[in-house]
Amino acid sequence: MLNSLFFVNVNGDVLLEKHWKSVIHRSICDYFFDIQKKSTLHEDVPPIISTPHHYLINAYQNNIFLVAVTTVETPPLMVIEFLHRIIHTFTQYLDEFSDTSIKENCVMVFELLDEMLDNGFPLVTEMNILQDLIKPPNFLRNIANQVTGRTNISETLPTGQLSNIPWRRQGVKYTNNEAYFDVIEEIDVIVDKHGSTVFAEIQGYIDVCCKLSGMPDLTMTLINPRLLDDVSFHPCVRYKRWENEKVLSFVPPDGNFRLLSYHIAAQNMVAIPIYVRQTMALKPPNGKIELTVGPKLGIGKVLEEVVLEIVMPKCVQDCNVIASHGKVGFDSTSKLLQWNIGKIDVGKPFTLRGSVTINGTTVPENPPISMKFKINQLVLSGLKVNRLDMYGEKYKPFKGVKYITKAGKFTIRT
Repeated sequence: MLNSLFFVNVNGDVLLEKHWKSVIHRSICDYFFDIQKKSTLHEDVPPIISTPHHYLINAYQNNIFLVAVTTVETPPLMVIEFLHRIIHTFTQYLDEFSDTSIKENCVMVFELLDEMLDNGFPLVTEMNILQDLIKPPNFLRNIANQVTGRTNISETLPTGQLSNIPWRRQGVKYTNNEAYFDVIEEIDVIVDKHGSTVFAEIQGYIDVCCKLSGMPDLTMTLINPRLLDDVSFHPCVRYKRWENEKVLSFVPPDGNFRLLSYHIAAQNMVAIPIYVRQTMALKPPNGKIELTVGPKLGIGKVLEEVVLEIVMPKCVQDCNVIASHGKVGFDSTSKLLQWNIGKIDVGKPFTLRGSVTINGTTVPENPPISMKFKINQLVLSGLKVNRLDMYGEKYKPFKGVKYITKAGKFTIRT
């Protein structure tokens, strides 16, 4: 499947390279660099690049490109999914996926790649199994390895590798059986100047922290599963049952994992919890700007980490603005006006007023406004869990399950 893998930063430097079937010279990345230079944004680089004798498939994260090289036709989505698995694994092991962390832990990077791929084909991609094979780095373990000459590689094979459920190790025991489910949704909305929704979609995830003994078998039913347009499951989910009954049936891995991710195209059903009223008069030489941001009535939730950003036209030299709350900054190089509001309580709007210095005589168009915010314990799509049952080797279905439900989070304790 994969012949080689290159870690490339946005400056065109090859950080690391790993080869499996045969060594491919790093000059193959010149095809990728030519395409990268033609792209305005790093995210706009085509994921698949065809060369006379190779195919280059890449994924981008945090100013680093993972460029996979193959000599034969390969399902590109499989390669892209695997590259994102590598990014996720390195983020969990190294706390961040960055240029610095990769250089400082290059030995562990090669150890992980050796376990994740065998002769260029994916072998071990489950985080729990990898942590049994290769111990995550920490200060004391690094010192012990330097003194004794040992490595982070385990000398025993994980028990899950020998069963038909490779994502869960055997013999798991907990004093208290608990499972935590977090429903996380990200909404992407375009709103016109009149407040009407032009485009809206929701990307959601269900993350699980499982601390259950033995080999539990969980069954989860949703009240409104038809909301989900496009769903991606963890390998533990029995897809046939979801396809036929819309029921999530699975034997969960031990520890943290993502049960599923879903997409909802929801132009008409999403109630935007925040509003922005703006008045802009960008007339040379001095324009005026006034913004009002606040939560909509009926939401009843506190908005957190609220950040408003405006990329001003190139003719704008300076912004002299004052906010009633939060911090305001203007970068004259990137022309970015950023208003970090922070927390907005219910019924408390905030304003930003000021003047803009404009160079030239042409009246520029009003720039778009970007808004980022976070709301705890609120699922905008309306996705709800109806029931969660658990079976196991030593017990019948649990009857004394206590549900602690708070909108986007729910917990079971037995």
